[in-house]
Amino acid sequence: MRVAVVGVGMTRVGRLVGKSIRDLAAEAGLKAVEEVGWEPPEAIVVGNMLSSLSEQENLGALLADYLGYRGVPAFKVEAACGSGGAAIAVGYSLVRAGLRRVLVIGVEKLTEAPTPVTTRRLAWASDADYELVHGPSFAGLNALLMRHYMSKYGVSREEMGSWAVLMHENGYRNPYAHIRKRVDLQTVINSPVIADPIRLFDACPISDGAAAVYLAAEGEARRLSDTPVWVEAVANATDAVDILSRKYLDRLEAAIRSAREAYKLAGIKPKDVDVAEVHDAYSITGVLGVEAMGFAEIGRAAKLVHEGRFAPGDKPTINPSGGLKSRGHPVGATGVYQVAEVVMQLRGDFPGVRVDAEVGAAQNVGGVGSNVTTTILRR
Repeated sequence: MRVAVVGVGMTRVGRLVGKSIRDLAAEAGLKAVEEVGWEPPEAIVVGNMLSSLSEQENLGALLADYLGYRGVPAFKVEAACGSGGAAIAVGYSLVRAGLRRVLVIGVEKLTEAPTPVTTRRLAWASDADYELVHGPSFAGLNALLMRHYMSKYGVSREEMGSWAVLMHENGYRNPYAHIRKRVDLQTVINSPVIADPIRLFDACPISDGAAAVYLAAEGEARRLSDTPVWVEAVANATDAVDILSRKYLDRLEAAIRSAREAYKLAGIKPKDVDVAEVHDAYSITGVLGVEAMGFAEIGRAAKLVHEGRFAPGDKPTINPSGGLKSRGHPVGATGVYQVAEVVMQLRGDFPGVRVDAEVGAAQNVGGVGSNVTTTILRR
């Protein structure tokens, strides 16, 4: 049973004051349904991490009703910052299991609470007994990985900072992006320290937003769309939640396993990927993500970005959306944004930086690399 994406929808990412979590989900979801001529889905899957900030759970039933599909099966999927990718995996599995049409919506409203509260809640994706109890933020945990990686592989502050420069250059042209601002290398490396060596411009913003993809079985896909994009593979893998239990701190083992399985299922190799959306909540996450996808040797990705690799026109082009760094990171929606963005690249209608692409990939990371979903798509 082949599965295709036949419709996508996105909201702008940012501090979306005055829009509730249901408003954002409806805006994105109905755009996707509109693309298929308002054909109703047979199920709705919602990716979300922190709807509790809005004092709202039971999102499946809430959104099914609000979108006008009362009675349709619907439920929420949570996998920390990887909730959107996990929701894609569930929706894909439902179609493979026999449903014909499934709507996947990722939504997050992070600016509903004061920043310290949101930061603390995001840290709930770490290990409560072995990490959170000692007080580190997510930035602090990623800073440990970044310090170790830079020391082990002799990566300079300038080389690591080049990631943010590339992301902002791409995101500047993305009308959906949270931060549409070009930055130079000195701005990045001289920005305020958040958790040494992570600086302000190494970190993604706290964002609101929603994205949706409409999945359909092969017969339905050809009926509903002239430009279906085929989901060739979806693979998820996990690792220890607490980073000190891991064998390595200079790589993301779950991301490596997820990518390898996705490539195997799709029958491709890393060199076949034309465009990829890689999870870069921090510069180090993006660098490790590129290496996990097999686009660079371990220890080389930051240096390659500094040398000009992975920019528009290269193969693969990485994060033409601007990535989490510039597009923004509404955590439970991010994985759905990534898939929607790759779909639009393969269809040729992404409104920002465009890449002539046949094969695309999306990598969504939950926690500090503890839950990772990789999706492979083909035009």
